[in-house]
Amino acid sequence: MAAYRVVLVSPLYDGNVGAIARAMANFGLSELVMVNPCELTDEAFRRAKHAQYILENASIVSDFETAVSGCDLVVGTSGIVTSGQKNFTRIPESARGFADKMKSYTGKVALVFGPEDDGLSQHDLEHCDILVHIPSSDGYPVLNLSHAVSIIAYEVFLAGNFEHNLSEATDEDKERLFEFFNCLLDSVNYPEFRKENTSTMFRRIIGRAVLTKWEFCTLVGVIADAHRIIEGKKPLPP
Repeated sequence: MAAYRVVLVSPLYDGNVGAIARAMANFGLSELVMVNPCELTDEAFRRAKHAQYILENASIVSDFETAVSGCDLVVGTSGIVTSGQKNFTRIPESARGFADKMKSYTGKVALVFGPEDDGLSQHDLEHCDILVHIPSSDGYPVLNLSHAVSIIAYEVFLAGNFEHNLSEATDEDKERLFEFFNCLLDSVNYPEFRKENTSTMFRRIIGRAVLTKWEFCTLVGVIADAHRIIEGKKPLPP
């Protein structure tokens, strides 16, 4: 079963934070990290009800990178998505589709939510492996922050009741894969002005795939052999 950390980036209203703590407890989540949050007043603890312990144990950090440190998969959430294919950072999974992939996942997952007014920044989205979106009515598509957390927590709670028998690629594994991929781009003299977008697209593809250890090793082997051949070296033996 995956282990989840809820990350709130600059939440504006402490009442929302309290409601989020209550929803987390409802669906078996307990780890809360907040980046530069609003002050938590009595309103937050009142709305948390019997989940006040989550607020008391929450970690407060100053930047996004610290908030997701130690997580194998970083999942951003957004109410704004794109229908085009060039803006890779805005192409989402549905909440249910994401949760379905978590049935066989056992790594550490950061569920990241942005502030109520603007959501996650482009910088934050580019550091996410997966983008998750909750489908809603076109007439009023943007959900309250606490409601969004509740829905995603509910979906992953349901997905946690399955047996797991596959080991997943860790965060360190994936960073090695991205390093190999970027070396391959350099080897083929890939245009510098396209490299950043292509690297982001590859990261997002790998995030959505949720690779097993075996899949990771196979993909790294293919990319490493391609790099060696381009450099005039023999492929590594099987």
